[in-house]
Parts: sequence; C-alpha cells; structure tokens
Amino acid sequence: MNIKEYYMNNAKSFSYSDARQFPGVGQSFRTSPRIYPAQMETQSLGSLQVNCVTQNGFRPIPGATVSIAYTGDPTSAIEQLTTDELGRTEPVELPAPPLEYSLDQTIFEQPYSEYTVTVTAPGYETVQVSGTELLPTVNAVQPIQMIPAPETTRGERFVIPPHTLYGDYPPKIAEAEIKPTNETGEIVLREVVVPEFVIVHDGPPTDTSAGNYYERYRDYIKNVASSEIYATWPESTITANILAIMSFTLNRVYTEWYRNQGYNFTITSSTAFDHKWMRGRNIYSNIGTAVDQVFNNYLSRPNVRQPILTQYCDGRNVTCPGWMTLW
Repeated sequence: MNIKEYYMNNAKSFSYSDARQFPGVGQSFRTSPRIYPAQMETQSLGSLQVNCVTQNGFRPIPGATVSIAYTGDPTSAIEQLTTDELGRTEPVELPAPPLEYSLDQTIFEQPYSEYTVTVTAPGYETVQVSGTELLPTVNAVQPIQMIPAPETTRGERFVIPPHTLYGDYPPKIAEAEIKPTNETGEIVLREVVVPEFVIVHDGPPTDTSAGNYYERYRDYIKNVASSEIYATWPESTITANILAIMSFTLNRVYTEWYRNQGYNFTITSSTAFDHKWMRGRNIYSNIGTAVDQVFNNYLSRPNVRQPILTQYCDGRNVTCPGWMTLW
C-alpha cells in the first residue's frame, strides 16, 4: 500500500478554529461545563512531563521548580517537581476524563483535563502555561522555554485555547489542492524541501498585529497534530493525520504561497486558512514519536511534483462533501 492509499484508508479530519476574531467569522465554544478531575466519578489517569530549556540555544535548565495545579484552581499546587540535569521532570500521573470521551463521537464532554504549569528557576523569568491538556493513557509533554531575567522580572504567561475538536470553530476556507505554478513572476521551489524552520504568523494573514514565530518544522507539526487530533486514537490514524498535516504544510513551503502574496511568513495559525498552531501548548509523546518517524514524507499525485494541499473537516459540526471527515 502506498502512502496515498494508506492516508485515504486511515486519515481523519476535523474542524478548524482561531483564537482570534477575523473579518466575517464569529467564534464560539461549547457551553457544556468544564470537567475537572476532582469532579469525575470515573477517574482515568494520564501522565505529564515538563521539559525546560533556554529560549536561545535550547540548553537544558536543571534545578527548575515546576508547580502543577488544576486550571480551575491555579493557586493550589497539587504537584511540585524539580528538573534533572537534562531539564526534565519525571512523568507524573494525574487525573483525566474517561478514555471514551475522546473516542466516542456521541459524547460531547470535554475529553481532557486542564492544568496550570508554573516554572521558576534562578536567573530566569517565571513561565506559566494555563490550559495544559491531559488525555488519559498517554504522556503529555509540556515544553518550557525560559529567558534570562532582567532587573525587573515580568515573567511570561501562555493561555492555551480549547482543542480544535472540543471547541466550536469555523471551517477551513476551501482551496484547490494542487496550486497552479505557471503564473508570471510566481516563485516556486525547484523541488520539495523539508525545511528546518517555518515562520508561523499567529493570526489571519491580514492581521498585522499578530506576531511571527520561527518554529522548527518537526516541532510545528507536533504542535499542530496535538492541537487537532487526540493522542488516544489508534496509531495508524495518528500517523495518517500527521501525513495530511505535513503534506499541507509542505505545499505552503513548496509554492511559497504567502510570500508570493507579499507576506513574510510561511504559514498562519488561523484555522480558516491553515492549521491550528497554539504557541506554548503541550504535545504528546506518541504524537512526537510518530512525527519523528515520518517527518520527511508527504502526499502527492502522479505526475504532480508539489505536495497535496490536504484539507478536511470534522464531519459532525461541519460538513464538507468531497473532503475527508473525522466522524
């Protein structure tokens, strides 16, 4: 079975969102109550590990203090850990919702628990992440990048929005899956290249107030996959979705899609246009492993050099005839 057949047989898809408002599209989220571990009748467990490195150079930060609290009660720590010489904590087991919440399409309860992670280290600014998502049976990894503290320490705080499969988000704006490359003046790479970095514009293309962030290609794919699929899914389904995400991203790289429109970035975090990338969010160990195994692959059609711009919807909240769907 070739990659395309594998993808078509296994790929799932989902709805899109954006943490920002953009013209013509409203934003809303499910109104069902948040499910926190202390409220669960049936307790499942996931694990959480925190990795601390310097923002410049990605050097490990040993001896950092990591405090973990429920996001619903961020001032009451339930775990306090210390990073080792590699800047990592030991994985710690924490309560999470029942496994079926992330596997059964008829269940609309929040399938993950949310935690607030606060990291302090001598000589560095404090970093806090609110909304680290913990799924049952899998290991969540919360990356933390710290910068040296100035004389006045202000710290850095990330607030992670709802997962795209739980939030009620607007759908992807449809595009041609194969881009024309014969337009006068259009710049296209000579061959498909897997980049070391991509530049992510954290908002819609026309939002000039949104920041641009250099992300390692593999880290970008891991972030998007963790934001758009559940790590509790079967391995083949996870891999197929990663292939779709990579193919879409490499199409943007190969066709220089945004640069040909006068922008100075590779891709956006707006789900109306691209994938959902959430700055500062956690990833999952099994998703990270799957990305590392297939990171230089993509989907294509016979006699077409460019990767396919793979598009999809969830099939439950948003219908998309002719596209692949999740449920």
